[in-house]
Amino acid sequence: MANSIKKIGVYTSGGDAPGMNAAIRGVVRSALSKNIEVTGIQHGYVGMIENKMLPLQMRDMANIIQRGGTILKTGRSSEFLKPEFRTTAANNLKAQNIDGLICIGGDGSFRGAQALWSEHQIPIVGIAGTIDNDVYGTDDSIGFDTAVNTALQAIDKIRDTADSHDRIFIVEVMGRNSGWIASRVGLAGGAEEILTSDNIIPVDKIVENLKNSRARGKTSSIIITAEGQKPGRAYDLSEAIRKKSGLDAKVCILGHQQRGGSPSAHDRILASRLASTAVEALLAGRKNIMIGIQADKLVEVSLDIVTTKEKQGDKSLINLARLLSV
Repeated sequence: MANSIKKIGVYTSGGDAPGMNAAIRGVVRSALSKNIEVTGIQHGYVGMIENKMLPLQMRDMANIIQRGGTILKTGRSSEFLKPEFRTTAANNLKAQNIDGLICIGGDGSFRGAQALWSEHQIPIVGIAGTIDNDVYGTDDSIGFDTAVNTALQAIDKIRDTADSHDRIFIVEVMGRNSGWIASRVGLAGGAEEILTSDNIIPVDKIVENLKNSRARGKTSSIIITAEGQKPGRAYDLSEAIRKKSGLDAKVCILGHQQRGGSPSAHDRILASRLASTAVEALLAGRKNIMIGIQADKLVEVSLDIVTTKEKQGDKSLINLARLLSV
């Protein structure tokens, strides 16, 4: 297999994440240094189906390591869920003489990658790139650190206003099914309560805690909530608190600003390490795997496992945040 790969394709899929460009750069320059050609696939699986591909050279990677987003663009494709469109994508890849793929994305992207391997035997290696950090088999994912710090900067500013006006603020961060951003920024930002999909707190309990805090002389509070299935749940929570207690809780939804911006040093380094190792693994004949990181060691995890198991949140951070916010 190692001798048969002459050209690889690289693509970013799903939600964008700061550090994806650093990963693309790592893939391209690592591959070209081994005399392997690289093709960039635009807009993820959409570009695969529509045959939107272009050759990537060393100079194309200049001055992108510090840029947010992805130069290859990204997207989500409902068509790729259908076998006939996956066949079209596979035929386009073969027509481009692409011998293997590196997928930069999250859980949904990896399911698509796994289908390409199982149905069309296209060797593929995944790199976790998602701000949610919800991919099983890796402690960290590209973009997570930057998203946490972006949210934390906003929360620090909100706390100044909360303190000045003796107010309660509910800050909504990203995380549809994942509470990793919420738990990290909640602890780091000194939040009184952190709500996630796996840490649901009854409104009566929140009101009780807020009243106890005020009885102890605490005049402002920050509540962090993950967005859940529908962005805007913070408004529902604010209204429920008002009805139960009469307390006015202001709402701030951070939204997509958490996805953007220049990646942190941590995410640039992580992306570079994962990318280079992914190229080495692909050229060595490994396929249908993800390159992840566990205890700061790079590991290979089968996509069969990655796509069938769920990564659990860390409730210890939420418990610690509650203890320290008294």
